[in-house]
Amino acid sequence: MSDTQAPGALQKLRNIAIIAHVDHGKTTLIDSIMKQSGLFRDNQAMDERVMDSGDLEKERGITILAKPTSIIWKDTRINIIDTPGHADFGGEVERVLGMADGVILLTDAAEGPMPQTKFVLGKALAQGLRPAVIINKVDRPDGRPDEVVDEVFDLFVSLDASDEQLDFPILYASGRDGWCVRELSDPRENLHPLLDLVLEHVPEPQVEPEKPFAMLATLLDSDPYIGRCLTGRVLQGTARVNESVKAINLDGQQIETGRLTKLLRFEGTERVPVSEVHAGDLICIAGLTKASVADTICDPAVDQPLQSTPIDPPTMSVTITVNDSPFAGKEGKKVTSTVIRERLLAEAETNVAITFAEGENKDAFEIGGRGELQLGVLIETMRREGFEMTVSRPRVLIRMEDGKRLEPIEEVTIDVDEEYSSTVVDAMNRRKASMVDMRTAGAGKTRLVFEAPSRGLIGYQSRFLTDTRGTGVLNRVFHSYAEYKGDIPGRRNGALIASETGAAVAYAIFNLQDRGVMFIDPQTPVYQGMIVGEHSRENDLEINVLKGKKLTNVRASGSDEAVTLTPPRRMSLEDMMAYVDADELLEVTPQSLRLRKRYLLEHERKKFKRQLEEAAG
Repeated sequence: MSDTQAPGALQKLRNIAIIAHVDHGKTTLIDSIMKQSGLFRDNQAMDERVMDSGDLEKERGITILAKPTSIIWKDTRINIIDTPGHADFGGEVERVLGMADGVILLTDAAEGPMPQTKFVLGKALAQGLRPAVIINKVDRPDGRPDEVVDEVFDLFVSLDASDEQLDFPILYASGRDGWCVRELSDPRENLHPLLDLVLEHVPEPQVEPEKPFAMLATLLDSDPYIGRCLTGRVLQGTARVNESVKAINLDGQQIETGRLTKLLRFEGTERVPVSEVHAGDLICIAGLTKASVADTICDPAVDQPLQSTPIDPPTMSVTITVNDSPFAGKEGKKVTSTVIRERLLAEAETNVAITFAEGENKDAFEIGGRGELQLGVLIETMRREGFEMTVSRPRVLIRMEDGKRLEPIEEVTIDVDEEYSSTVVDAMNRRKASMVDMRTAGAGKTRLVFEAPSRGLIGYQSRFLTDTRGTGVLNRVFHSYAEYKGDIPGRRNGALIASETGAAVAYAIFNLQDRGVMFIDPQTPVYQGMIVGEHSRENDLEINVLKGKKLTNVRASGSDEAVTLTPPRRMSLEDMMAYVDADELLEVTPQSLRLRKRYLLEHERKKFKRQLEEAAG
């Protein structure tokens, strides 16, 4: 349909969301759909994974933000919503499912349905959406499509799917090669069977075009040219540019009034201005300054808000404060508490899964989220924008109900080689996890399912990779709140702490290597109180990494050869966040990540430790 067609002419519509576990090929499949639907010119330059628009999404190969796109197929506009596969970004998923009328569940032909799939699928089935199933990567040498279909059916049954939802169509596909078939014996040509299935299986939007205009805002972002943009689905009526609208919250209270200065529709990866939108369309509007996610944007005559899905609460939080280390302000441009506060408030406004709270002195900010990954992505995004800050150890959010302390429990699914299963079971038991299931997954693999406290899993990912020699796969998803499980042992080893400020020297590091594992290279700038390594024992130890070799004019053969250093341990931002202890902080700047003690001077640390012991005793 062109935008010049007669006013009031409605186009046939289908709105679908694609659900998949991380790395099962969802975004790659959408790439192939776009190319085959004629959306791009033959000579147009195309990136891989077009829908992963952010730098972090491209680097990590995961979808973080839900994004709509649309294609035209046989005179029908199909709006496709790419959803995040990771439960940490589940706040996005719960909202965008409200814009869809059907879902496509994409499952790897070798791995089968995974916990994150279960999380999102459960939300979709609860909303009554009709699913279609695609078994992707069937050309993998270890693919087992028939068994995976049985596992998907079992998953639907366990999620209380209705009889209509259990009667789901199945396609076999290779998103990378751009084909899908209804039977494995069919010729493998293109993705047309999938697009035809969407038209047959997904119902048209259930909307009321005669009523006054109303849409539910489900995504909020900001555009440098048109300002705040609210994305959502028009559930009733028609809207035109410059019409007056109002925004009301879930309680029916009016938030603001304004005009629709811009109406945008999704075409491919672009947002295209249109003069008129109809019920059923996924659109983006500009012109409102206060309305946010879950608000209803509507005609002034409408009084009742549209219903919105409640969002699961955050389970973990970190405290962010101003960077007060000796190296503060050397790399970042945004260093004051005022700019950090404004940035965090803006994030809490656009991302409903993030919560913001201020400390008593207004200089510390507590940010709540779904997990380490979501909080890590926020901090990584901020450091790339030029912020400097210090971050505390993540801690779980404890609830009090009927006088009992409740903590978040996660369902952990682990695939490991059989030889490592006993090591993993032992490690999970120490973290107060209870085993729910253990089965052989074929090809020498064992699948273990645990229910474990979230706080016991903080920092376990890197230990797990070490224990399984990098061959294990760990997936976790929020399960429920349960009674507090008691104390869990934390990090066993103490820290190696720099006693002087300056540049580290290779000779000093060489002589200190038997004290533990180093985190720094020679010539790395260090300051007093900075953590430069992990001690081989339980206590903290101050060391001098600046101590060079005393030079004399006497030379002895063989004693002046170059020192050989063991490579330092490299840690990612999430690893460092999980590594820090209660009396430690992570310093984050645009170019550096440094671990440090909360109190840089030794006598202050002893005083703090004494206060803790007195409070505990």
